[in-house]
Amino acid sequence: MTRPLCIGCNKHPDEISEYLDAFDDRGYLSADDFVICEEGTFNPATGHFLCTECYITAGMPSAPGGWRAP
Repeated sequence: MTRPLCIGCNKHPDEISEYLDAFDDRGYLSADDFVICEEGTFNPATGHFLCTECYITAGMPSAPGGWRAP
């Protein structure tokens, strides 16, 4: 699997402060692991997600079963 990538800012989780602050506090081994397990916009088929800032900029998309990044 490729590393998770925010498709809004084109950054990996370890380049985004919100994930660097969260993964260690919650017992994950890396920011990538945190995003894979906890980020609701993460799409395991593509490895894409939107960080909070990019999710807001995108208009906070939603879908009946939960929105996932394409």
